[in-house]
Amino acid sequence: MKFDLHTHHERCGHADGTIEDYIIAALDAGLQAIGISDHSPYFGHKDDRPFPGIAMAQSEFDNYIKEVLELKAKYEGRIEVLLGMESDFFPERLPAYRDAYEGVPFDYIIGSVHQVSGVSIFNRNRWEGLTEKQQFEDKRRYYDLISQSARSGMFDVLGHIDAMKGYYPAFSDIKADAEIDDTLRIIAENDVSIEINTSGSTKYVGGWYPSDEILERAHHFGVNVTFGSDAHVPSRVGDEWDLVSKRLKEIGFKKWVFYRQRKQIIVPL
Repeated sequence: MKFDLHTHHERCGHADGTIEDYIIAALDAGLQAIGISDHSPYFGHKDDRPFPGIAMAQSEFDNYIKEVLELKAKYEGRIEVLLGMESDFFPERLPAYRDAYEGVPFDYIIGSVHQVSGVSIFNRNRWEGLTEKQQFEDKRRYYDLISQSARSGMFDVLGHIDAMKGYYPAFSDIKADAEIDDTLRIIAENDVSIEINTSGSTKYVGGWYPSDEILERAHHFGVNVTFGSDAHVPSRVGDEWDLVSKRLKEIGFKKWVFYRQRKQIIVPL
């Protein structure tokens, strides 16, 4: 069974195409399930849409849910459309996000850390002038936030867990093995999965999130994995699915998972 749990569309302000465009692309790619998971609004912020090029407006949230559910019904029998969301993780705003998601019939929620110390993980300049100690501290904070997101109970999947390397490939060389291992243990203990996210191929790093090294350690700790292209254009839906499946088998994984009504569905590799 082929699936893709991580897709975006025009509502977020930095992706192309409608939700239906991504569903059609999934059909063309031979997928049996397609997850719609646009960037969550900045819940708890005083402005409706403080960052128009990053995430949808709070006032668009209900329209988003309604549209996905309508398309789920429209395409029933042809492809399974899953209602998801890529949710930012801000510990200080957790209650606002919980309240917003209460009662929504999500199939799954991806929790992603996009900011560390108030700066985007994709900011190309965040590493300039930092000492080795400061670089390590940023990486430690990043994995601490990922650990907190796993413990929060809000998420089914954790998004792109080494994406800080996207525009700074040397991130992988900052030694934080103990911190990463602790994070993977916490993820496994809380029965949250991690995605293999193939959008790294569109960044400087040119590879998947997470690295093979982290995937090998995730396998050791018993972490479940899922797949997400993180497509921001319809043509990337399901991108490199077969290559990811092959690599996971080589590492030793026997299965991966997707979600339906917040329940984990096992798919043999």
